[in-house]
Amino acid sequence: MAGNPSIQPLSWDIRLKIAIGAARGLGFLHTSEKKVIYRDFKASNILLDGNYNAKISDFGLAKLGPAGGESHVTTRVMGTYGYAAPEYVATGHLYVKSDVYGFGVVLLELLTGLRALDTKRPTGQQNLVEWLKPMLSQKKKLKTIMDARIEGQYSSNAALQAAQLTLKCLEPDPKRRPSMREVLEVLEQIEAVPIEKPKNSMFTSLHSAPHRRAQRPIHHRSPLHTGHRGGSV
Repeated sequence: MAGNPSIQPLSWDIRLKIAIGAARGLGFLHTSEKKVIYRDFKASNILLDGNYNAKISDFGLAKLGPAGGESHVTTRVMGTYGYAAPEYVATGHLYVKSDVYGFGVVLLELLTGLRALDTKRPTGQQNLVEWLKPMLSQKKKLKTIMDARIEGQYSSNAALQAAQLTLKCLEPDPKRRPSMREVLEVLEQIEAVPIEKPKNSMFTSLHSAPHRRAQRPIHHRSPLHTGHRGGSV
């Protein structure tokens, strides 16, 4: 989207609230009597009410999880490119924690204010995870990838914890990813981190580049709506 100063970006607190609500929803599915794998978790499948309470929508690709001691189910690869877990795309093996990867992608969108996929960005930057994941572990570079529109609304410690959580969710090996219950616990801890006294910022944000986009209006959809529909990867 082209920049539009009349559209207010979501605050840090609201972004956390959305993440917590979505994490709670996925956690419920994963811990139900018959584990359910959502399979197509992405920003545009998060519905928001007037108070920014998040609910997961569109269960068309949801699938029952493994049973009988199995670690995964094997199925045709479906979902949305950019959000689907790498092991699922490569093998068709779907784990409960394949959803955690998709959640990590959405977390990265919330931190940066950028879309998971954007062909308008320069070559090498079109896939958000491939582009920015290496920077999540570097405290100095983390400042440059955070959405500049919410600068001063969070502490550096909270941003670092959120980046570390995102990295864990994006682990290539599903066994090394946290459960959604663990993700929820960390998000609630981050929510409780107090804001530091504001300091003058001298860094240049990614959002000063030509590909900066404004936040979309809610219209009862996630503000990070990417416009992608569920389908084959």
